[in-house]
Amino acid sequence: MTAPLPAHDPLAPPLCDAQGRRMTYLRLSVTDRCNFRCTYCSPASWGGKKDLLDASEFERIVSVFARMGIRRVRLTGGEPLARPDILEIAKRIAAVSGVEHLAITTNASRLEPLAVPLRDAGVTQLNLSLDTLSEDVFRRISKQGDFAAVLRGIDAAAGAGYQSLKLNVVVMRGINDAEVPGLVAYAHARGITPRFIELMPFGQGTPVPTAELLERLAASGRVLTEEPQESAASPTSGPARYWRTDSGRVGFISPLTQNFCGGCNRVRVASNGDLRSCLGGRAQAPLHQLIRGGATDAELAVAVRRALGEKPEGHRFTEAGNGATLLPMMGIGG
Repeated sequence: MTAPLPAHDPLAPPLCDAQGRRMTYLRLSVTDRCNFRCTYCSPASWGGKKDLLDASEFERIVSVFARMGIRRVRLTGGEPLARPDILEIAKRIAAVSGVEHLAITTNASRLEPLAVPLRDAGVTQLNLSLDTLSEDVFRRISKQGDFAAVLRGIDAAAGAGYQSLKLNVVVMRGINDAEVPGLVAYAHARGITPRFIELMPFGQGTPVPTAELLERLAASGRVLTEEPQESAASPTSGPARYWRTDSGRVGFISPLTQNFCGGCNRVRVASNGDLRSCLGGRAQAPLHQLIRGGATDAELAVAVRRALGEKPEGHRFTEAGNGATLLPMMGIGG
């Protein structure tokens, strides 16, 4: 099924995909460069995209999406804090009419001096990536990077007064799966919500099912009570499901064992302006070419709607052979 183009103003909300799911959440990659080379995200051979967008072009894209009904924007990478103009980008996007939430996902290695300036620029939420509390395991996963700087960055964020802080952990069997209880304690001690992510088929490693992680947490003495799932119609909804423990919330993102595509409200734009309608799909729109070719906002909106009209029902990660056709996570944009 293909989503019909509107007979009226293409910029008018709602923005829906081929299945009629309403899109309210834009994940915008501002760079595909990173100072880490994590095994599940960025292969050593990744050369990076050319002609990355500038701050004004990111602002233009967000303003078009906001007019179409996007209310939540997340800046991703690569590592978004690697952009020297990240504060300007954040300020511009936070000021766009209609944007109610601005988040950043970061490995925290450059966060210590930026935690307060980013909050002052309008960022309301940080997702902090930390897969281990062991420096040796950190080196095994990330290949490079300053572990101590990451921990300092997380502590700086915890003291900066954000509306929401989350700790993202990609769980890999035999590498960091035994650390789940310790990472929960570490996050909760800092007022951060930990979230454990099933490894997706973009890189190396073996995933651990969410059900197994819940069993491990229960065995560690934590009492877990599942929270009601947020409505997919909410602009703040996401793929995570949450449980309540005696010390705080714990989230799980389970793309393989608890498919979340039915409630998808997300659209992705890469750092060079390519719109990708699905993390596991191929439908695209070259927004950067349109912008630099003089396209109007309405023409950009039509291109967006056409790409979303080809968005599949689900990601199909579990189908045999599909993982081999996917770009690395760094190339898609988080």
